[in-house]
Amino acid sequence: MSEEILIGEGVVLDARPASFATRVLGSLLDLAVQALVVIVLALLVPVVATGLDAAMLAALTIGLVVLVLVVLPTTVETLTRGRSVGKLVVGIRVVRDDGGPVRFRHAVLRALVGVGEIWLTAGSVALITSLVHPKGKRVGDILAGTYAVRVRGGQRTLPPVPMPPELAAWAAGTDIRRLPDGLALSTRQFLGRAMSLNPASRAALGVRLAAEVEAYVAPGPPPGTHPERFIAAVLAERRDREYALAVRKAADARAEAALLHRLPHGVPDPQD
Repeated sequence: MSEEILIGEGVVLDARPASFATRVLGSLLDLAVQALVVIVLALLVPVVATGLDAAMLAALTIGLVVLVLVVLPTTVETLTRGRSVGKLVVGIRVVRDDGGPVRFRHAVLRALVGVGEIWLTAGSVALITSLVHPKGKRVGDILAGTYAVRVRGGQRTLPPVPMPPELAAWAAGTDIRRLPDGLALSTRQFLGRAMSLNPASRAALGVRLAAEVEAYVAPGPPPGTHPERFIAAVLAERRDREYALAVRKAADARAEAALLHRLPHGVPDPQD
């Protein structure tokens, strides 16, 4: 049975790990792209390396290897939030174990470990690890805390969380600290699929998540507040405050720009 996760773009994904065949195809496409880059660089190196001594040529070669094997995949995965060319084609994405988008530290660790488990061992280590791991992780995924999920065919936009009317006054005067990314994702995901959960599981999960969220709220909710209503109030108030802050910052930026535009121009510097 698949679960769902919420990525940074506010889209719910089918969290079922990508199939072995899909991951292999995506990896082969990525390797093909890297091979194309290697061919291009191999054609350019003789031109650039003209007149270089042996030491400089060795340094240039090492730099190009690091560029292709580490810098290139790290940059692509970081900028695309886990979607390289091959993964984009086959419809998968690399995400963190908590469902959030991968960041630089995850991408660079995956790339560094990939040098050993993919390139130096002809992919045998990655292949064996991916086959035996329940989520299809290779060694780089295990160390980075990531795995590949299917994206294509599993997207839907979550509706905004409404503010429970009976908690609006309480939420307005409450100190709400920033929730950790993983907890914010979990609570939003829980509210989005609560209706489809088993009643007993829904109640237990709601109580647990509400207890975790309450650690970041002061004072706590009124006695007897339903856990789901409490979570909804916190998320709605947090969203509204962030939106109001963004509006104020935009207004301040426009006012500052207008002030700078009115400043006189062409005033000569004072003469000594």
